[in-house]
Amino acid sequence: MSNTVNGTQEVASSTEQGTRSTQATRWEKRDSTWVISLFGTAVGAGILFLPINAGMGGFWPLVVMALLVGPMTYLAHRGLARFVLSSKKPNADITEVVEEHFGVGAGKLITLLYFFAIYPIVLIYGVGITNTVESFMVNQLQMVAPPRWLLSIVLIMGMMSVMLAGEKLMLKVTEVLVYPLIVILAGISLYLIPDWTGAALEQVPSAKDFATTLWLTIPVLVFSFNHSPAISSFAVAQRRDYGDQAVQKSDAILKRTAGVLLCFVMFFVFSCVMSLTPAQLAEAKSQNIAVLSYLANQHASPLISYFGPLVAFVAIVSSFFGHYLGAREGLKGMIVQNMRKSGKEPNAKKVEMFIIAFFILTLWGTAVANPSILGMIESLGGPIIATILFIMPMYAIKRVPAMAKYQGHISNVFVAVMGMIAISAILFQLVG
Repeated sequence: MSNTVNGTQEVASSTEQGTRSTQATRWEKRDSTWVISLFGTAVGAGILFLPINAGMGGFWPLVVMALLVGPMTYLAHRGLARFVLSSKKPNADITEVVEEHFGVGAGKLITLLYFFAIYPIVLIYGVGITNTVESFMVNQLQMVAPPRWLLSIVLIMGMMSVMLAGEKLMLKVTEVLVYPLIVILAGISLYLIPDWTGAALEQVPSAKDFATTLWLTIPVLVFSFNHSPAISSFAVAQRRDYGDQAVQKSDAILKRTAGVLLCFVMFFVFSCVMSLTPAQLAEAKSQNIAVLSYLANQHASPLISYFGPLVAFVAIVSSFFGHYLGAREGLKGMIVQNMRKSGKEPNAKKVEMFIIAFFILTLWGTAVANPSILGMIESLGGPIIATILFIMPMYAIKRVPAMAKYQGHISNVFVAVMGMIAISAILFQLVG
């Protein structure tokens, strides 16, 4: 009888593995939904400043950046996803995987750094969404904005309610938001084509200036295409859905995500840079305004003046979702680690309630305070994000037996080198 039961279980297991293997090779709607969600995480409010920061050095460094950023984005995020999927535990997130591979001490350190690298960005989005909606109500709709404390809590609760409803609703809402964002980005890029000039082409920097511009702009590209905060949750979902085929499926999804980002974001950047002179880009940078705001002022275009805030709103909300996933994971990891160290077994429901209350209250307080130092905090988190995204997975490939199968590829050297370049440029700018 037991042999029959065992045989039935083996057949069922074999059938399930076969089904998952077929699913892994077949593209499904949920895979497209993850592409859109990861795209939304990457395309935050930073995209509105990317053309200014990346285009300051002229057209030709931008061409090299476009050639580098696709492989950088795909290979780095692929490495991080593979790192999360290397765990023996089926539902382990990034904080648990670090502890499993590098020990309790390293696990605590990475979890702490991971949280404090992403959490300030979540706070920035709380401030950003409030400022964007308030400005749109006053300037475009000619309305009197409600008190900031009321407006901010309504917007924050709106974003948080989507996250609390679960992964499926979050992915659905992101899909609804990001498709229009892609269409608007492409539309504005095409709209600007008649205004393209040769001014950017005429600026040919010296070899030294070219290399310096490239070096200092790589971090801007890294963080404008960064969707690492959502990678841990994404990898866990792939393992849940595809089992042993999770690596194959996550590689395919991340490759398409990088392709979509490259096409739409870099087309937008090139179109903005080609329609403005280097002097105008420098002026926009000195005014510290988004590129769409500057273009609206230059062209007196009602189209851009209305679509600019809409792009900012959609970009902030969609990116908030992905960054919240990462920050929540980091905070949960710290709480669980500390409770277990004290000999207490954490109550999952109470931990979850504390995390929700913590994020709502701190987001609300920061949005009401509207501090001006958040950009600096984001910069300080830069080296940590670059280290976790570029360096840690490559180090794991050399040191962790479960990742030894990925050794010997030139792509590993490329990712490690680009990560070191990004970190050195960030540190140089901070010191400078």
